[in-house]
Amino acid sequence: MDRYEKIIYWSEDDNKFLVEVPELAGCMADGTTPEEALRNVELIVSEWLETAEELGREIPFPKGKLMYA
Repeated sequence: MDRYEKIIYWSEDDNKFLVEVPELAGCMADGTTPEEALRNVELIVSEWLETAEELGREIPFPKGKLMYA
């Protein structure tokens, strides 16, 4: 399991839960339940990291818990 921050929220427009991974540009997934959305985003994160590595792009180090908001 990766250690990137994930933000989950309900989208009225999509009528689904969305999960964004802010540290990985454009990395997000959806699902009909929060659990499904989180499972889906795990696959997307894995594919994002694999593609970045194949393309020789920098992979951000997980920042972990926010110190302040």
